[in-house]
Amino acid sequence: MGRFATALMITCALALAPLAADASRQQQGQQRRPAKKAGARIDMVIALDTSSSMGGLINAARQKLWDIVNEASRARPRPILRVGLVTFGSPGNAQDGHVVVQSPLTTDLDGIYEKLFALRTNGGTEYVGRAVHTSVRKMKWHRGRNTLRQIFVAGNESADQDRQVRAATAVKQARRKGIFVNAIYCGSQADGIAPSWRAVASGGKGVFAAIDHNHGTTVVATPYDRKLKELSNKLNSTYVGYGRKGKRAKVNQKRQDKNAASTHAGVAATRAAAKASAVYRADDWDLVDARKAGKKVEREAMPAELQSLSEDELGAHLDKLEQRRASIKKKIRKLSGKRKAFVKAEKKRKGKTDDLAFDAAVKRAVRSQAEAMNITME
Repeated sequence: MGRFATALMITCALALAPLAADASRQQQGQQRRPAKKAGARIDMVIALDTSSSMGGLINAARQKLWDIVNEASRARPRPILRVGLVTFGSPGNAQDGHVVVQSPLTTDLDGIYEKLFALRTNGGTEYVGRAVHTSVRKMKWHRGRNTLRQIFVAGNESADQDRQVRAATAVKQARRKGIFVNAIYCGSQADGIAPSWRAVASGGKGVFAAIDHNHGTTVVATPYDRKLKELSNKLNSTYVGYGRKGKRAKVNQKRQDKNAASTHAGVAATRAAAKASAVYRADDWDLVDARKAGKKVEREAMPAELQSLSEDELGAHLDKLEQRRASIKKKIRKLSGKRKAFVKAEKKRKGKTDDLAFDAAVKRAVRSQAEAMNITME
């Protein structure tokens, strides 16, 4: 090897040595850096009796889903919320005990709300054991440590009707997987059926509640409802659908706004609050959320008017939408705080309580069981 080549190799080695040392120090620094704490997760399956007498329960779920979502959003660290929907009691596949998985666990809360509005009541074979068993076995539960896993089973007949899958057996299966089973009995806690539901909650380490599914749920109208509905509509304009799901999801977002408003102005207001929370996720169909989540979206999957933009132009456009969204969400959160205070004062003035309400039972369980999993609630 010539002297020139040897000198060149020595020079390159000397030049690269500091870079290698820096890389080594960075690697050591990364190794010393404490691991990021995993974010909280809440997996919640709602199993509803849809037999002929359960119209009030379904309406209560429609009216109060967004209140429940808002309660879950108060978990810290900020949670990833997935909701699943199961029904039992209406005629279906007899082999499955007439239990139907209406939706798997999903972050698509609009999709869950759509399913709720499609439910109809019919029949009268209420197998609580099979409903819990199906919820345990057919849902893909997250297995992480920092995950709250819950089943809420609600109905008005004895929880002991199922002879093929005993409720006690199904509840044991759930507990082996770290799932809390909460029992919501649609009737008086003093009647003869209530003990079977208490047993479900006791075995599932969950909450038992006896509710008035026809009259226990109250929705209070406030001076803030109209403005919150307007802000919710404005929020929709900041979403940009992409891919196969995008167009349908954006349409469904507006459709579920209408469904919420059709029940009560207060329900539309609580939905607005949920849409402004961290648990309302759309990264699988919205470009703004997808970018925040670090997802790569191919140009071909974007709306036609965005495909021809340069990277800088596209980035500026999404920046503008993200800033507008953040501003609207801030206004919604501020107004929602005022609305919450108004509702509390109004209920106190009228002497109303939520003791017999569907959502009160669910929220109580979320709060107490989150604490058991070391998830802090605001």
